[in-house]
Amino acid sequence: MALFITFEGGEGSGKSTQARALYRHLLSLDIPVLLTHEPGGTPLGRSLRRWLKDKGQIDPVTELLLFNASRAHLISEVIRPALDQGTVVICDRFAESTMAYQGYGRRLDLDLVNTVNNAATQGLKPDLVVFLNIPVDHGLARKGSRDRFEREDVAFHERVRAGYLQMAGDDPERWLIIDGRLPKSDIQRLVWNRVQRLLNLR
Repeated sequence: MALFITFEGGEGSGKSTQARALYRHLLSLDIPVLLTHEPGGTPLGRSLRRWLKDKGQIDPVTELLLFNASRAHLISEVIRPALDQGTVVICDRFAESTMAYQGYGRRLDLDLVNTVNNAATQGLKPDLVVFLNIPVDHGLARKGSRDRFEREDVAFHERVRAGYLQMAGDDPERWLIIDGRLPKSDIQRLVWNRVQRLLNLR
């Protein structure tokens, strides 16, 4: 029954809401499930999150390495043990976020980002990546207080969105693209339709 599902999207896309909704639905069906998030999910990850989200300027390469330090620790301490026990693991952001934000958004060399991501994940890939696609201006308008990523200019966020769409187009079997402007209940239904099929195949 082990299944690894990640939720991706730009700012204000609603991915965290949908990750929680899927988590609650699986719980209601008595399916073993774990919900975690990046950066965070461990004490180390939470410390790094404060630096990455709220502190001053961090150069892009340092940012890349800090995100992946948090990710490597989360995988070894939380995600892999849960998957090994047959649990469905839902993660709010994963390596695809780093490719989108640090690769496409910050314009770091994509091969470098991919190499560092692979070192951190040690080959672990989601069975399903749910991407909530939403226009940048629409997503940013949903946000109240903003962290340092949300304060980036519109061009940055447009590059992030384009990066997600590029990755989804390159790997359509693992990606589910959903219009993030749809009603929450419609998004939940579309997500569950795909997850249910994956569970039935296991």
